[in-house]
Amino acid sequence: MCDHNHNKRHGAALEHGEAHQQDHQQWSRRSFLRNMGLIGSGSMVLSQMPITALGASPLTHSLANANTDRILVLIRLKGGNDGLNMIVPVGQYNQYQAGRPGIAIPENQLLQLDDAFAMPDSMEPLNSLWQNGAMKVVHSAGYPDQNLSHFRSSDIWATASDANEIETSGWLGRWLENEFPEFLVNPPTDPPAIQIGGAGNLAFTNTEATNMGVVVNNPDQLARIAQDGQLYDPLDVPECYYGEQLSFVRTVANSTFRYAQVINEAYEQAGNEVQYSSSLGRQFALIARLIKGGLSTRLYMVTLDGFDTHAGQNNIHPRLMRELSQGVSDFYQDLATAQADTNVLCMSISEFGRRIEQNASQGTDHGAASPMLLFGDGLNGNGLVGQGPDLTELDPVGNLPYETDFRSVYSTILENWLCLPPASVDQIMGQSFNRIPELGLACQTTSGTNRNRVAPLEHQLLQNGDQVTLRYYLPVGSRVRSELLDMSGRRLQDLSPGWQTPGWHDLQINLRQYRLAGAIYLLRMQAGQRVLVKKIMVQ
Repeated sequence: MCDHNHNKRHGAALEHGEAHQQDHQQWSRRSFLRNMGLIGSGSMVLSQMPITALGASPLTHSLANANTDRILVLIRLKGGNDGLNMIVPVGQYNQYQAGRPGIAIPENQLLQLDDAFAMPDSMEPLNSLWQNGAMKVVHSAGYPDQNLSHFRSSDIWATASDANEIETSGWLGRWLENEFPEFLVNPPTDPPAIQIGGAGNLAFTNTEATNMGVVVNNPDQLARIAQDGQLYDPLDVPECYYGEQLSFVRTVANSTFRYAQVINEAYEQAGNEVQYSSSLGRQFALIARLIKGGLSTRLYMVTLDGFDTHAGQNNIHPRLMRELSQGVSDFYQDLATAQADTNVLCMSISEFGRRIEQNASQGTDHGAASPMLLFGDGLNGNGLVGQGPDLTELDPVGNLPYETDFRSVYSTILENWLCLPPASVDQIMGQSFNRIPELGLACQTTSGTNRNRVAPLEHQLLQNGDQVTLRYYLPVGSRVRSELLDMSGRRLQDLSPGWQTPGWHDLQINLRQYRLAGAIYLLRMQAGQRVLVKKIMVQ
């Protein structure tokens, strides 16, 4: 039996199966109503293809004021991810295995992260990101008085509200509305947010119940928009009066979706250099292409469904972990081919975790705390944030208690990744949450100054004829990228040394092949968030 807090508050004591079915009925109904525009989304329903189009939003202007071009991608693990089979507590393996003898990951199928935690080998594609310092784990994320309803807990994560507070606006939607109250009459050129799947999610919804992003139900719909620049083909209609009317309706619908053309233009400007697979992979492939194509959208959400693993978890969860890991790995590899990966941060979210004990159906029931995963060079190193779950210290109903309030992660990202002032962050979040310096994020603006801006690399440039040495100091271990460019910005040579430890390092460059006397080249280096550009002249 799994006790639901929301049922307890109503004096009910339902069996888990009954409560679970009831919750899904409510969840499905509310999502349907939101898609219909009856509550909370302001979406249009075109045929059987719900699309939410942003009329206007201040996000582009807000980010321009912050002088940053950074991108945040939310990865929604829909259904309640079993965090114990994602980040396995190998330091407590006996207790872990005793609670779930039929679904525990065998020790010989684990990839060690540190002495106490590991991830299953189904997540092996993430190992390179971990080794290169571009992945972190936030242990035991959650919130006080965890609600075990899919729908309610999803709303709490999207709105950043307290568990006993009914909030209908999203944490990002409130930011947009508070910054620019006239957004409805001043639409931006590019969509400020794009969401694939998870229709009905409130993250981008403002207090006027308008979803301030472009929302499509699946990657095929976004691909159709990106490839055709429209939702419907107004010419593919019967040759009759009905066909003429249908063509007119489709043309109006296409014009209503104001961002189809700009999405199409960005899509056509770039391609994918990596072969993606799976539904999540196709979502990442589209986003990578739009980013590389120059779309100025700063917020994205992708959705991986299927985490409500009440039965047969061993047949489901490893596949989902593989799909998540391969998708994220391919995404960053693809972005790196256009040097577009350093300004992209990905973060996983899920409405709740699962219980320690397996159930009679070889699955797990709704639980509380669960880890969050973050990816990107902006993390400035790998690491496990927090002490991690203690399998012997449970809350009163037998679930893992939260250690890190997920809203502290949100607040840290708003301030130290998207570069919002601390007071604005607290206003958006409704209260002040602790920031998490262990995430390694530091605000860096594209122009002007900022109190969180990181210091430039300490360095010396030494040249003796064709031989050039760049000597530089790393205050912390970092993934270092270097490249030689001509004055037009064309890359001539990749000189990246990869991950390097703290301290002094030398980068050797031989200009012998570039024999045009007096020619000037650019040496560009990036270590974490520190960027250095130096001119070099062939003597």
